Amino acid sequence: MTVLAHGIGGRTDLPLPSELVLQAGGFVVLVSFLAVGLAWRRPRFGTEEPEPGDRADPGPTEQLPRGLEHAQLAVRCLLLALLGYLVARAFTGNPDPDHNPAPRALYVLLWVGLVPASLVFGPVWRVVNPLRALHRGVCALLRVPPAGVREPPSGLGYWPAAIGLAVFIWLELVPDARADPAVVGAFIAGYAALITAAATVYGARWFSLADPFEVYSTLIAALSPVGLRTGAGPKSGAGPRSGAGPNSGAGPRTGAGPKTGGPGLEFRNPLRGLNRVPPAPGLVAMLAVWWGSTVFDGVSGTSWWATTSQLAAARSGLPTELLATVVLVGLIALVALSYRLATGALSATLVSTLIPIAVGYTIAHYASLLLVEGPRALTQLVDPSGAAPPLAAVPAPVLIAAVQVTAILVGHVVGVVAAHDRVLGAAENPTTGVPGKSQVLTDQRRLADEIPLVLLMILYTMIGIYLLVIA
Repeated sequence: MTVLAHGIGGRTDLPLPSELVLQAGGFVVLVSFLAVGLAWRRPRFGTEEPEPGDRADPGPTEQLPRGLEHAQLAVRCLLLALLGYLVARAFTGNPDPDHNPAPRALYVLLWVGLVPASLVFGPVWRVVNPLRALHRGVCALLRVPPAGVREPPSGLGYWPAAIGLAVFIWLELVPDARADPAVVGAFIAGYAALITAAATVYGARWFSLADPFEVYSTLIAALSPVGLRTGAGPKSGAGPRSGAGPNSGAGPRTGAGPKTGGPGLEFRNPLRGLNRVPPAPGLVAMLAVWWGSTVFDGVSGTSWWATTSQLAAARSGLPTELLATVVLVGLIALVALSYRLATGALSATLVSTLIPIAVGYTIAHYASLLLVEGPRALTQLVDPSGAAPPLAAVPAPVLIAAVQVTAILVGHVVGVVAAHDRVLGAAENPTTGVPGKSQVLTDQRRLADEIPLVLLMILYTMIGIYLLVIA
C-alpha cells in the first residue's frame, strides 16, 4: 500500500484545461457576489443569533423521535463494541495496513465518510457517537451524574475541538507512520479516554464542544436539508424561538406561523442552518484548522513539495516531519489571520459562512479517496485477515476532476451568498448580528464590508483549483 498525503491512497492528475478552469473559478465567485449584492437587499435566512441556552447539550430524547431512544442506545453500544474491536486489532492484528482494518476505518470511513453522511442525514456522529454510550456507562459505574460535577471553564467554547482536530489532522497528513495500525490504535484509544474522562467531569455537553469528530459532523450538518426537530406541543411564532441549538441539528427558526412540536425529522433550507451555528469562542480556530489542513493537503501532494521539503531537510538537518509540521501550523495560522483581517468586526458574525467552503475543499480532496478506499475499508471490517480487494471501479479522471472543481466553486458561492445575507442581517439587527458593534451598517457599507472577504474567497478558490488541476 502506498502511504501518501491522505494517510492511505493518493490522487492522480486531473485532465482539465487548467488556465481556463482557474480563471473561471475566480470569475464565478466574483459574479455571484455582484449578483447577490445588487439584487439581494434584505436578509432572507434569519437575523437572530442563537441564545446561550441553544448551546446546551440536549438530552437523549432530543436526539431522535420519541420511542427510538433505546434504538439509539443500541446503535451507540454496537459502535462502541466496534471501536473496541478496532483498537484490539490495531495492537494485536497484522501490522500491515492492507491486512488490518483500523487505519482505513479511521481515515476513510470516519473522517471522509462523515462528510457525505452529515450532509445528507444531519449530525449523524452526534446521534450515534459511541463515546456517549461509554460516558453513560462510566457515570453509572462511578455514580457520577451525567450532567457532570462542574461547569466547563468559561469562554472555552470550541477550542478543545479545534485542538483535537489539529492533532488528528497532523496525524493524518504528517508522520510517515500514520498508517501504522499501532499508531492508529493509540490515537483512537487516547481520543476515547480523554474525551470520556473530561465528559465525566464536565457533563455530556462536553461532547458537543470538545469531541472533534462530533463538532466536525455537526458543522457539516448545518448544510444538511434534513434536521432533527425537537420540543413538544404547539408553539407560536410570536413566542420564544422553537427548536434546539445548532448542535442538535434542529431546523431553523421561521418566526412566523404555528409550529407543531414533537421530536422528528424536518426539511429545511441549508442556508438557514448556517445561521443557527453560534459564533462561540474557538469556532474560527476550528474552521481554520479544517480549511488550512486542506490547503496543506493540496500542497503536500505536489511534486514541488516532495522536492522542496527533502532539499530543505537536507540543508537544515531537520526531519522532514518537523518541517511539514511547521508548514501545516503556518497555513492554519495564515487562514485564521487572513479571515480576521478580511472580516474585522464582522468576524464572529460571518464565521459560519466558512463552513460551505471547508466542506467544498474536503469533498474536492477526498472524493476519489472515498470511492477507491471505501470498499476496501468495509471489506476489511468483515475480513481483516485477508488482503485488501482490488481497486474498485471509479469514474473517469475527468469526471472526478469535474466533481472536485465543482465542489470548490459551489462551496465558495454558497459562502458568498451566506456572507451577504449575514451582513444584511447585521445591518437590520446590529445588537445580535454583530457582537460588540452598536451602529447599524449603512447601505454604502454593506457591500464594502463584504469585499475583503469576497476577495479572500476568490484567492482561495484559485489556490484550491490550482492545487487540483495544475500542481
